[in-house]
Amino acid sequence: MRAGLRGLTTRGRSFLAAAIAAAISALILGEKDLLRVAVLLAVLPLLAAAYVGRSRYKLACNRSLDPHRVPVGANSRVVLRLQNLSRLPTGTLLLEDRLPYALGSRPRVVLERLGAHQASSVAYTVRADVRGRYDVGPLVVRMTDPFGLCELTRSFPSTDHLTVIPQVTPLPSVRLPGEYAGSGDSRARSVAVHGEDDAATREYRRGDDLRRVHWKSTARTGELMVRREEQPWESRATVVLDTRAYGHRGDGPTSSFEWAVSAAASIAVHLRQSGYKLRLVTGSGVDVDASEGGGDGVLLDHLAEVRLDQRADVTGLVQRVRQRADGGLIIGLFGMVSVAEAELLAGLRGNGATCAGFLLDSSTWLSLPEKARAEAEHAHGSAVLAMVRSGWRVVGVDHGSRLPALWPQAGRGSQGFALRAALAETVAGGVR
Repeated sequence: MRAGLRGLTTRGRSFLAAAIAAAISALILGEKDLLRVAVLLAVLPLLAAAYVGRSRYKLACNRSLDPHRVPVGANSRVVLRLQNLSRLPTGTLLLEDRLPYALGSRPRVVLERLGAHQASSVAYTVRADVRGRYDVGPLVVRMTDPFGLCELTRSFPSTDHLTVIPQVTPLPSVRLPGEYAGSGDSRARSVAVHGEDDAATREYRRGDDLRRVHWKSTARTGELMVRREEQPWESRATVVLDTRAYGHRGDGPTSSFEWAVSAAASIAVHLRQSGYKLRLVTGSGVDVDASEGGGDGVLLDHLAEVRLDQRADVTGLVQRVRQRADGGLIIGLFGMVSVAEAELLAGLRGNGATCAGFLLDSSTWLSLPEKARAEAEHAHGSAVLAMVRSGWRVVGVDHGSRLPALWPQAGRGSQGFALRAALAETVAGGVR
């Protein structure tokens, strides 16, 4: 009852004030009819408070999102199911689901009444143009009586999560180098052993069967060697995302960083669908393998929350990738890099890895004066040349570039990249 009295609306308080004024006037004037009016005016808000207060703790709410993971710019449908658990019908209910500003304005829905043990469902749509992980809820329910004399607010503590992932663009099929340290398709193949000299061997590891010891190789190398009866061949790829804040330009969904994140998502999904064993590494510390059936969801969830990092640098990124380097193909998405940073990236080519990099000229995401534009183009050309000289296959990216059109360049042979290196050197020399 106390909660109901605290929830009296302005109309309800006005009724009580009018009842007190009428009662005082009735006592002064001796009018019994006026006193009856005062009693009626006082009873109405009190009954409303009792009515609303009685039903405030007898509501149940359930929320569902379909789907709970959407790409940038797509819609998700939110369904709210509210049930009256009491024997008494409710009054008018005003539902308001709290949303972050990125998902739009808060939806407000009015339910006239819910009968005893009755349930009702309402739905609304949310849309996000910025990737991330958002909390949907809690639901706030305002309950009122039919006369609007009392209003109580109840907040349901439960929330649901909506993950807005980067936009994934389909890519054309391209034959890429470095699929398992330069080998072929990702199928398990047996190593043919025609004799002792043809046996594939490796160093002995604790727990290996001693019957697999290859004595001829052991005598030749001076270390205990064992046969490898079966060698699994699989396509391996590592997608590297540069998160250095000073390497990217632009704001919001149209920034160079968002282009890189979307490209990383598209490449990762494409490679997984092509049978690659995939690893994702970012400059912010994300290092995740996606080998299981739900790997796409794991990758996209991490990319939904990745942010620019003021402390990230190329040295840390290279060290993080090399901690578990196992050869294969490395595809990097980098913002602006200096010549020194481009030379540091040569450290990723160890262990027989083939490296292809998409190097973003982030300055093209800004409007620069002519002199500044020339300096930026010179710096970008020098970085491209340094990476190509160190063995990288480099694809330049400008503002407005489309990944499906650039993707075939990642599969070009050494001649194509030698030509690009020559062109980059010519441009760099001409600007000087």
